[in-house]
Amino acid sequence: MSVPTQPRPPFLSSLSARLLLLTIVFVMIGEVLIYVPSVVRFRITYLEERVAAARLATLSFEMLPARAITEALRKKLLDQSKTYNIVLRLPKRSIFVSGTGPVPPASDTFDLRQATFIDWISDAADTLAQKDNRVIRVIGNAPGAEDIIVEVMLDERPLREAMWDFSVRILGLSIFISVIAAGLVFVSLHWLMVRPMHRITESMTAFRANPTDESADIVAGGRGDEIGVAQRELGIMQKEVRLALRQRRRLAALGSAVAKINHDLRNSLSTAMLASDRLAGSSDPDVKRVLPRLFDAIDRAVDLCSQTLNFASQDSPTLSPSCFSLRDLIDEVGQAIQHSDIGAGGVEWNNEVNRHKMIEADRDQLFRALINVSRNAYQAGAGKVTVDCKHIDERICIEVADDGPGLPDKARENLYTPFMGSTQPGGTGLGLVIVRDVMRAHGGDITLVETGPGGTTFCLELPEKVPEGARFWI
Repeated sequence: MSVPTQPRPPFLSSLSARLLLLTIVFVMIGEVLIYVPSVVRFRITYLEERVAAARLATLSFEMLPARAITEALRKKLLDQSKTYNIVLRLPKRSIFVSGTGPVPPASDTFDLRQATFIDWISDAADTLAQKDNRVIRVIGNAPGAEDIIVEVMLDERPLREAMWDFSVRILGLSIFISVIAAGLVFVSLHWLMVRPMHRITESMTAFRANPTDESADIVAGGRGDEIGVAQRELGIMQKEVRLALRQRRRLAALGSAVAKINHDLRNSLSTAMLASDRLAGSSDPDVKRVLPRLFDAIDRAVDLCSQTLNFASQDSPTLSPSCFSLRDLIDEVGQAIQHSDIGAGGVEWNNEVNRHKMIEADRDQLFRALINVSRNAYQAGAGKVTVDCKHIDERICIEVADDGPGLPDKARENLYTPFMGSTQPGGTGLGLVIVRDVMRAHGGDITLVETGPGGTTFCLELPEKVPEGARFWI
């Protein structure tokens, strides 16, 4: 059954469109940050030019005799400087040049010598926001002469119109730069990021649809950046997942075959057990001497078939948690061990769990896990098993310690590997594998605490789940 592929998102919702929009927005923000000092500088330059023009106009008054300056010349000089009047303050005298008509009062005064940058920004914003014409007074130093002060009165409307015209040009230039920059960034990012991401996505989608198709594997390039690493890691993951799927199919086929073989083998063993029961009534001393070993061999074979079938047929254990006494459960495990074939030779079972200790877990599954750990201990040669309960970092640790000879190195390496972790001839190696599955289903785990000539200790770890109303339990 093919898996439907995910359609590509529309352009406006795609990563490319978002990159394009973000690039335009960031460029426009940058242009705004550039525009503010630019328009402030434009206004200062405009006013400085008016001051310079007024200074040039007053040079004629300094060089010509007073009666040679006519009203027509005075009006022409003021028109050229675009001012109503001019005041020139020299070190030893002052010159005042005014027109023939009345001069409107000044609405505001701007001193170019003392204003700060914050004042210039505020003044520029105030000029752009005006709707009516104002007459302003401007004071500044004459160009090239710090000791000469020029004061002029002029209309603000021409300044405002020039500033708006400058703003429009800046806006047009900003839009042009934004489009060019956004286009270049878009093409670059699309080539470097979006297209490789599309290929990665298509490879992942095709692999999900058909994991067995090797043509869906991504072809990693020689890039050394993060996308190159992602491509190579994706290629490795696809190969490893495909190999794992092949192994899983082979194991599933093998499990089916083993189940069929076990079924037939168990039927054969049942026949052998019936025959051995008849031999039990024989009075032949040789038969009586060999018969116990025959019984043991048949029991081991049946146990091997049962454990193999249970392991192959079960997934992760299904839990039915409840609150119960841990000490009572440990006592039941000890009784089951002592009444089994293992306990026939006499085993020592020590339950050191506090009698008030209550835990929340699946009682049957935890019984199964403790039985497996205990059986392994006695089968390995232990004569005594001690069970205790501790709290470690807000977790419950059920310690199962024995006095056996310890685990050999080979057993430690394959402790939780099915059919490989057994230390006894004919063992399945499934005991601790089953225990780990049970503990992990509870949200815990099993860990080997220590092993050596003095014995082996396992910790069956569980999360601490104490139900409401049980605060008095220890």
